[in-house]
Amino acid sequence: MEQLSTAAAYALKFINQTNRSVFLTGKAGTGKTTLLKEILRTTHKNVVVAAPTGIAALNAGGVTIHSLFQLPFSGFIPAHNLPMQFSEGGVKFETRDSLRRHFRMRADKQAVVQNMELLVIDEVSMLRADLLDAVDYTLRSTRRNEKPFGGVQVLYIGDLLQLPPVVKNEEWEVLKNYYKGKFFFHSHVVQQNPPLYIELTKIYRQSDSRFIGILNNLRDNIVTQDDIEVLNTFAKPGFDVMQSPGYITLTTHNAKADAINSAALEALDGKEYVYRPDVVGEFPDRAYPVEESLRLKQGAQVMFIKNDPSPEKRYFNGKIGIIKSLSEEEILVHFPEEGITIEAEKYEWKNVKYSVDDNSKEIKEEVLGTFVHYPLRLAWAITVHKSQGLTFDKAALDVTNVFQPGQAYVALSRLRSLEGLILLSPIGRSGIASDTEVMGYASAKPDDNDLEHSLREETVNFIAGYLTASFSWGGLATAWQRHRAGYVQEGFKSLKSKYREWAQRQDNAIHGLLDASGKFVAQLQKLFSNRPADMDFINQRVLAAYNYFFPVMDSLARGILETMEEIKRLKKAKGFYEELADLEELQIAATTRLMKAKLLMETVISGREITREHLLSPGVLSYKHDILLALRRKQKPEAANLLEEEPEGYTLERYTPKKKKKSQEPKKTTLEETLELWRSKMSVKDIAAARKLTENTILGHLAKLIEAGHVALTEVLPQDRIAALAKIFEGYTDVSLSPLKEQYGDEFSWGELKLYRAAHPVAQ
Repeated sequence: MEQLSTAAAYALKFINQTNRSVFLTGKAGTGKTTLLKEILRTTHKNVVVAAPTGIAALNAGGVTIHSLFQLPFSGFIPAHNLPMQFSEGGVKFETRDSLRRHFRMRADKQAVVQNMELLVIDEVSMLRADLLDAVDYTLRSTRRNEKPFGGVQVLYIGDLLQLPPVVKNEEWEVLKNYYKGKFFFHSHVVQQNPPLYIELTKIYRQSDSRFIGILNNLRDNIVTQDDIEVLNTFAKPGFDVMQSPGYITLTTHNAKADAINSAALEALDGKEYVYRPDVVGEFPDRAYPVEESLRLKQGAQVMFIKNDPSPEKRYFNGKIGIIKSLSEEEILVHFPEEGITIEAEKYEWKNVKYSVDDNSKEIKEEVLGTFVHYPLRLAWAITVHKSQGLTFDKAALDVTNVFQPGQAYVALSRLRSLEGLILLSPIGRSGIASDTEVMGYASAKPDDNDLEHSLREETVNFIAGYLTASFSWGGLATAWQRHRAGYVQEGFKSLKSKYREWAQRQDNAIHGLLDASGKFVAQLQKLFSNRPADMDFINQRVLAAYNYFFPVMDSLARGILETMEEIKRLKKAKGFYEELADLEELQIAATTRLMKAKLLMETVISGREITREHLLSPGVLSYKHDILLALRRKQKPEAANLLEEEPEGYTLERYTPKKKKKSQEPKKTTLEETLELWRSKMSVKDIAAARKLTENTILGHLAKLIEAGHVALTEVLPQDRIAALAKIFEGYTDVSLSPLKEQYGDEFSWGELKLYRAAHPVAQ
């Protein structure tokens, strides 16, 4: 990532070095999405990404808030002592009491909630106050922790002058008795625990200083008459968008935008092609990120709705082009101003769920299904709402209807410069003003000095809290004690009774640490009460404590894993095994947390930033796996070797989970994932099945990898096919492959043609 701006650097440090919740905002085009990717890449915390709507969740690479916390779609009233089925005016509401019915989460979801350390909520402008309070109550209740959000740090991301929350009038008639407004900052949890306000100010979308000034004035509610006069110099009431390629109409109503696009498409001659998505696995139709049917003709004006993921960056989210040619398997888009033509490639959207890694206890993503479609839509018109996140070089604004507060800013901020602006009618002051509630909230943002002071204090607080939690084992000791007590109910001839003495030794061991750990925690609290804290001395004490406590904690972890290895081979022991598995999860988490506490102090003393790289060492991530590997080598060497080579293949134990997942790694691109599997000698068919994609999509990946030089054509196609392809491509210089396909029909597949072209590209 390029050099971070000051505000972005502060945001990154607050996320990684503190527990303070953060509201990350900024004008359109300031790089909020880019910064989120950097946070996800570097954070050492267990992170979950969520958003208020399905589309927003897909774009952020996360899940919806409702699905994550199993919340109903009713409004939420933050009160007790109301009827379980509270309704008023025909509208149903949940209360704190009725929400308890939804707390029966599956074990995998409970594990995610319990292990969550950072919750990212993207597109927070759409987040209702009552929904956020429902999330807060759910986390406090499920985690049995009365801190805000059950002790989870929250990162809110969004521009409050974009899409607002949707609250029906009949809902607001009830909610207004509990809330001052509908935005997330009106929630009770935020009112009582305000997040740190960090605003990104460096604009990457616009470079026109005059335009930036007008946008800033619109945003800050200080627009002048001069600003309006400047804008109105671009008013052209008779402007015909249909006769002006490259321009898109921004309007306020869906029906109008759809009518413009349909009429323009119908006016074109030629055959209409309809493209539909490849949907594999679980991907509900209500969550489709684009229209299922993409209707196109040659000459249609289209825009890309995603950024080009390739290094060439040939297009961006909102770039407009013209369809040059079409066939069933090929769409060529021409950019007249650059004079280039590219083939539109399909984009992959993933439907994910979160789970907890059995070994490292890290939260990780699991792909449930994929939706693969062309990231294109007709682009003669679009609504202001749907233009959120897009960037246009040229746009005609239809402002004949009354704008909502701030909608003028949203529409204008889609443009790169004033030179690309057309107003279909002069703009007045109607709709110019931004939402006064939003502006009032924004006025409380701190300056750099406040941020620096807060960062220092909050970082020390984070270190103190992390260390004290790492040496506090009361809950773990209680779990061991409860487990030991369970043996009393078992008969002496039962399987479980044979491990009674072992459980007693384990219980005695953990309780034997409590007195010393309690004294050490008290010492830590005293040391951190003095500011500035003496980190060198604290590091010495932590190292001494680690050396004293870790051997016992390590022995406890190894002991329970060894016992589970014995039990999983026995008949009629599933219940006992699962009981131990719950206990093992707590023990492994506490032991690896102790390891991370030592690494945290090493990082602090060395002056390095607290990031994933420094806290999640290979030894921490593979701790449990390494113990199991040693145990299995001892018990059955050939099985241990099998485990080492192929974890998911080891299924000798009676109660072993079928899938063993690797520790979380920084996210790979879709091409990198395919390349990794290809290099492991998997076939195209097997890669497609493993990645929940179609074989055609995987062949498309291989074509890109061939073009980039990572895969040789000879690895994919046999020599006789390459020779045959070389003959038909001899002297062929057309960008489109359609003529070749028409000429040779089924003799060569689209996949073969694209693979050969990737190895022998045509210069434009």
